[in-house]
Parts: sequence; structure tokens; C-alpha cells
Amino acid sequence: MSHYLDHNATTNIRSEVIARMAEVMGQVGNASALHGYGRKAKALVEAAREQVAALVAAPRPQDVIFTASGSEANNMAAHAAPQLAYRPSAVEHAAALQARAEAPPLPVDADGQLDVGGLDLTQALVACQLANNETGILQDPSRLAGQVGYLHVDAVQAAGKIAINMPRLGADSLALSAHKFGGPQGVGSLVIRPGLDMPALIQGGGQERRRRAGTENVAGIVGFGLAAELALRDLETYAQHVRGLRDAFEAGLPDAVQVVGGDQARLPNTSCILVPGKSASILLMKADLAGLAISSGSACSSGKVTQSHVLSAMGIAPKLASTALRVSFGRTSRSEDVTAALAFLRAVLQG
Repeated sequence: MSHYLDHNATTNIRSEVIARMAEVMGQVGNASALHGYGRKAKALVEAAREQVAALVAAPRPQDVIFTASGSEANNMAAHAAPQLAYRPSAVEHAAALQARAEAPPLPVDADGQLDVGGLDLTQALVACQLANNETGILQDPSRLAGQVGYLHVDAVQAAGKIAINMPRLGADSLALSAHKFGGPQGVGSLVIRPGLDMPALIQGGGQERRRRAGTENVAGIVGFGLAAELALRDLETYAQHVRGLRDAFEAGLPDAVQVVGGDQARLPNTSCILVPGKSASILLMKADLAGLAISSGSACSSGKVTQSHVLSAMGIAPKLASTALRVSFGRTSRSEDVTAALAFLRAVLQG
């Protein structure tokens, strides 16, 4: 691939993170062991916990629960209060939508914004994304604070791209995933508000203060922590860089191409476009052959492109939604990537 433009799926792991993880991998020690090797591993985990807490302005590092993914964190939150009806928004990631299925999703309007109307959600556990992974559209979960029984915020796609202040969001819990902002794949976290009693989803051990059983992935957690620290440090310069590329891309789009949520507050790196008259699945294959790594606005399952539940929830007609592409920029993206993507779109529209 000459031009990688799928940073919302996963972005480049930072070289500093690779080096630090390699160093930790060369050491032995189970973080739950009481001897010196174990205590050293435990110290590394606790240092990373502080770094992750700082990324989202969590009041206490001890409220960061390390998981194997953002998906696990979302599932963990969905079962935090089984006595409450589960109500995810209709545009949530599948990990949240499929965690519990006893209640219908909450609707969104044509702009992708949660539309709860006069619904009484005081007896509901509501899951709401901070940023949508397909469109980049931002939500304001804080408007639900105090009006719902439990508020879970999926910040997987937002972390490292925009500033996050968990107390201001009013969230009871918040999901993160390291590989979205320069950390390793296979490690995430659920951050909970102080004093919340979080039941363990995975049983069988006392790790993570008895909230998540399983031997800690020390090297992965260390990489997560360092990536969080670097993402927080570079947040402003990152946003300026990717926003410039995204805006240049959208400014150069052919007239026939539509931007989903173009007038909404969005992640600075994300552009979801509709290419009328063109099948997204065919465009993806052509892009791959042209050296462009992009994705469809539709969800993929076992390699098959299916109708996007996000675009459907926004009321976009199935025929038009089937033409959706997502272009997402990252820290390593360059202006040449923009030029190549625009040249590709012009070529397919003329063909």
C-alpha cells in the first residue's frame, strides 16, 4: 500500500512505543506476584494507569480498568447495572449494540445526533459514543448526565484526536482502545467514575482490583500508557495536521460527491463521503489496486460489505448509503495521500 487512509480502523504504532514495549518484553515478572520481579511489573502497570487516566482527565488512576480491547470495555459497561434497561444509541459500534439485546436502540436525527425526545431514561443504562467511527460526527453525552440511570461513553474513536474530560461528560464509565492513537493492538480500558462498584465480566482471578480477571498484559499496558502520554502531549499539533489534510481533501472533492455530516462537529481526521452511482464494494477493490487503503462507510463482516446501520439510522437511503467510503487521516498522513485519493475519485467518476 502506497497510501494508508484507514487510520480509524487502526493507526501506526509509535516507534517510541515499540521500543519501550520491546524493553519490557525482555523482562520477566507477573504483576500479581509478590516477589521483586512481580513488584517491578506491578509498578509499570500502575505508572501506565496514571498515564491513561491523564488522557481523559479521570480523577483517580485506580479507576482505570485494563482490558483486552475497547469492545471488551463496552461489553463490561453494558453489564454494569443489569437491573437497568440497556439503551445504546442506534449509531453505536457493534460491540455496544450487541452487548445486550433486550431493548431497542435510541434513535438519532438526520445529523446523526442522539434524539431522545421526551423519553424517560432514568431507569436505563445508556451507551453513547463520543465520536462515531464511520462519520466522525461528535456527540455531547454531557446533556444526558443526570437524566439517565447510568451513562456509558464509548470514547474509543475520540481518544487521542480530541480533548476528553471525563468528569465534564458526566459519564459513569468510558471505553478506550490503545491502537486508535499509536499504541498496540489488543489492549484497552474501561475508566469508571470514583466510587462505582463495577462487577467483573471475566471471572477467575483478583486482578484489576477484582474487576477483571486475567494476567495483566504488562508490555501492552506499558505501550498503552506511553501512547496515551504522547497523544495528550501532541493533541493540538495532531489535530491541526489531520484537519488540514481532511479539509484539503473535502475542498478538492468532485461536485457529485457528498460529505456526510459536513456541517456537524466532527473528528478532525475523518471524512465519510457518498459517491452516487458507484458501489462502495467495487470502489474499495479499485482503490486497493490503485494503492489506496480506505474503508467503506458500511460495516464489514467476514469480508462482506453490508448496509451501514449508522447511515440507515440517519435516514440515508439504502442505495445512496451503499456508495459510502470513509477516508481517515493520521499522524503519518501526508499531502501526497490527499492528492492520490482525489485523483482516484476523479478517475472512477469519469470512468
